[in-house]
Amino acid sequence: MISSCNGYIFELRDRAVILLLARLGLRASEVAQLKFTDIDWRNGAITLCGKGRRQESLPLPQEVGNAILLYLNQGRPPLRVAEVFTTVLAPLRALTRAGVTHIVRGALRRAGINAPINGAHVLRHSAATTMLRQGASLAGVRAVLRHRSARTTAHYAKVDFNLLLEIAQPWPEVSSC
Repeated sequence: MISSCNGYIFELRDRAVILLLARLGLRASEVAQLKFTDIDWRNGAITLCGKGRRQESLPLPQEVGNAILLYLNQGRPPLRVAEVFTTVLAPLRALTRAGVTHIVRGALRRAGINAPINGAHVLRHSAATTMLRQGASLAGVRAVLRHRSARTTAHYAKVDFNLLLEIAQPWPEVSSC
């Protein structure tokens, strides 16, 4: 899906948006509301105003930061708004939550992916699953997704039963089913 954003100048924006969603599990509204002042380039972090107007800081992965810089240097129209992401067609304005969802739907379509959730939220679920597959704890995933409840994180981090079947070891002295 990420590699589907490489043909047109507007896809520089799309790639940066999708990487924020997929790597950090951001919500569509958080991406749309991201301002230049929220990015701390020196320390590699972004500050988000999430649900309940809580401000929290997350590390900015190199891949994501590079994609944002490429968009800012080569793809962003010269528009004087505080938000990082803008529309690409007139009237030019800050991107909305619905605009972020539209970007994800377009990328899913280009990549030929038929997802059960057809919008930006599918990437939040994907980010949680990816973190768990890479060895992160549920508490770590909870911190990145900024959930107040561990039950909410457990919902996002669906268990991949096919992966478990590949790595599960049989119990000693028990015949397999």
